[in-house]
Amino acid sequence: MRELRITDDLDSLLNVLPPSISDAIRRIGRFNDLIEVVMDLGRLPESRYVSAEASGDLHGLARREESLVLRDTEICREDLSYVLERISNFDEDNRAGIARTLHRISAIRNRRGEVVGLTCRVGRAVYGTLQIIEDIITSGKSILLLGKPGVGKTTMLREAARVLAETRRVVIVDTSNEIGGDGDIPHPAVGRARRMQVSSPSRQHEVMIEAVENHNPQVIVIDEIGREQEAEAARTIAERGVQLIGTAHGQTIENLMANPTLNDLIGGIESVTLSDEEARRRGTQKTVLERRAPPTFDMLIEIRDRHHLLVHHNVSEAVDALLRNRPLVAELRYWDEQGNMRSERVRVSREGERTVAELHLRQARQDPQREHGMELLPTLHTSSAGETIITRPDAQPEPASRGKALGDIRSMRLYVFGVSKHRLKQAARQLGVSAEFVDSLDDADVLITTKSYYRQRPRTIIDAEQDNVPIYVLRSNSVTQMESCLADLFGLADLETASYESAIRETEEAIQRVLAGERVVELSPQNAFIRRQQHQLARESNLLSHSYGKEPMRRVRIFRE
Repeated sequence: MRELRITDDLDSLLNVLPPSISDAIRRIGRFNDLIEVVMDLGRLPESRYVSAEASGDLHGLARREESLVLRDTEICREDLSYVLERISNFDEDNRAGIARTLHRISAIRNRRGEVVGLTCRVGRAVYGTLQIIEDIITSGKSILLLGKPGVGKTTMLREAARVLAETRRVVIVDTSNEIGGDGDIPHPAVGRARRMQVSSPSRQHEVMIEAVENHNPQVIVIDEIGREQEAEAARTIAERGVQLIGTAHGQTIENLMANPTLNDLIGGIESVTLSDEEARRRGTQKTVLERRAPPTFDMLIEIRDRHHLLVHHNVSEAVDALLRNRPLVAELRYWDEQGNMRSERVRVSREGERTVAELHLRQARQDPQREHGMELLPTLHTSSAGETIITRPDAQPEPASRGKALGDIRSMRLYVFGVSKHRLKQAARQLGVSAEFVDSLDDADVLITTKSYYRQRPRTIIDAEQDNVPIYVLRSNSVTQMESCLADLFGLADLETASYESAIRETEEAIQRVLAGERVVELSPQNAFIRRQQHQLARESNLLSHSYGKEPMRRVRIFRE
C-alpha cells in the first residue's frame, strides 16, 4: 500500500511574506495543495494550488492548477522589500532560500538589476514517493529522471538520496540548494547523504568531478543536468563505476535525442553514411542516424504525471528502436485508486508516426497476433493536455460509422494522398495483405499520407479529420515506410513480441548450423513480414535463402551456394 508522509515547514515560508498575504493564505487553508505564491510589482498577488479532478485517465486523477487572488491591492516595492529582508542572498541563478527548509524564492529583475517580481515556491519533503521505483534505485544502475517542471523530479531525487544513504556513501551535488535546502546544514529529508553546494551554476561540472576525486562516493545525486560540460562530467563519473542518479531538462527520451547538448547522456546521435550495399540491405537512405556510444545512464524514467512513470530499462535498446523506427516498448508503473502499485508493459505512441490509425484499429478489431501466441501490448498515448492515456487492445470499441470496415482486417480500403500508389501496391503484394485502393475519401477506411503533406494541412487532410477517418502519416515515400505502415494496419508488425524474437532466434541458430557444415536448414512457417527479416539475416551472413510452400505454411530455407 502507498504510504506518504509530507513535511513542508510552511510556517517558515508564510513568516517571510507580508502579513496581509500570509493571513489570506491561512484563511484559504488547503496547505497541502499550495504550490507557490507569486508577487509581481504592480499586480495582484496570487497563490497557486494543485487540484485533483476526475478525468478520462484510466488510473486515477489528473492534476490541474488553479490560481487565487490573495488581496485586492497591488504589490508595491515595500512588499518586495519585506520578503528580501527575511531571506538569504540571491545566487547567480537568482534563487534564494530559507535556512533549514526546502522552500525556494526566485527573483525577476529589471534591466537595472532591481527585483520586480518574486516566485515563492513551497518545498516539501515527501517520504514514500520512492516506493514505486525503489527496486530500480537500489539496483546499482545509473538512472536518469525526466519530466516537466513541478511533476516531482526533485522530490523523488531527494528521497532516493535518503534511502541509498542508509547503506551506501552518497554525495549530493546541490547546485541551487533544492535537494538539501538552504543554509550550511542539509535538510533532514536527505538523511545521511553528504551535500556539496555549488557556488555558481557554471561550476556544477567541476563540483561533480571534485566529488568523485575527493570524497570517494558510491552514489552521486545531481539535479538538472543542462549543460554540455555537465553531460561530459556525468559520463566521466559513470566510467569510474560510480552510480549516477540525476534529472535533466526534457519530458521524454525523444526530447533528449533531439537535444544536441544533452543527447550524450543517452549515447549521442550522429549521422552515418552507409555503403550502397548496406543501404540496400536496410532499405534506407545512405545517410542515417546512429547511436555514437554507450549511454551514460543505464535506465531512464519518464515521470509522465504524479501517478504514472514510464521506465526504459535499457536506454541503448530504446534509443536504437527510435532511430530505426521500431516500436518502443517500456514498463508503465502507476498507483491505482486503492493506492496499490501496478506495472505493465506498453507500446509507446510517438507523435507524427503512429497516429490515429493505430489508436482506432487496435481497439476495433480482434488482432491476429493472438492466433500466433504473440503478446498484444496496451498503447500509451499523451493527449494534447499532457495527460497519460492507455489504449487497451481488448477494449470494446465505441460505436462508429466505420466500425464494420475497421473490424475486418482481411481487407482494407485505403485512400492515398501524396503517396506513390504504385509503391504502396508493391508493398502490399510483398506482405501478402489484401488492400483495396479507392478514389474517394468517403469510401476509405484509412487515409495514408506523408509528413510533408500532413504539415501543409490541405483540404483533404482537414476533411478526413472532420469525417473521423483514421490518418496514417509516413516519414517518407519509401517502400520500407509503406511496409511498416501496412504491417501496423494489418496487425503484422510487432517487433517486440515473443513470436518475433523466437523466429529471429531460430534464424540465427539455423545460420550457425549452416556455417558449421549443414547443407540446408528449413525454418518454421512465418508470415511475410517475419520472412523478410529472415532473408535479411541470411544475406548478412553471405548465405542463400528462399521461401517455399503456400500460405499460411510458407517457410524459409537457408543454405550455402
